[in-house]
Amino acid sequence: MPRGEFLGEFEQMVLLAVARLGPDAYGMAIMDELDARTGRQVSVGSVYAALDRMARHGLVRSMLGAPTPERGGRAKRFFVLEPAGALALQRSRRALDALWDGVELDPDGLL
Repeated sequence: MPRGEFLGEFEQMVLLAVARLGPDAYGMAIMDELDARTGRQVSVGSVYAALDRMARHGLVRSMLGAPTPERGGRAKRFFVLEPAGALALQRSRRALDALWDGVELDPDGLL
């Protein structure tokens, strides 16, 4: 987790993907969701590193699913958004909304 009480951009995106996927939130599905929704291609390793970090902070929890033949008998590790994770997302959104309030940017980057 980043220092302080606010989530970083990547953590927000991963938590939002977990929330969107619900009971189907596991590493590859989260990675695919990020790519589909944002066009940002990330490695499954970076997704799991963020999820592990956020699990240590109580923002998500994980559980193992049933082993599947498609995965050579290995189980998928699924993630669930915890109440603290939802609160962190809401707090980050409010902070960004407050910063954006009243800001108008020129599409050419000129103020």
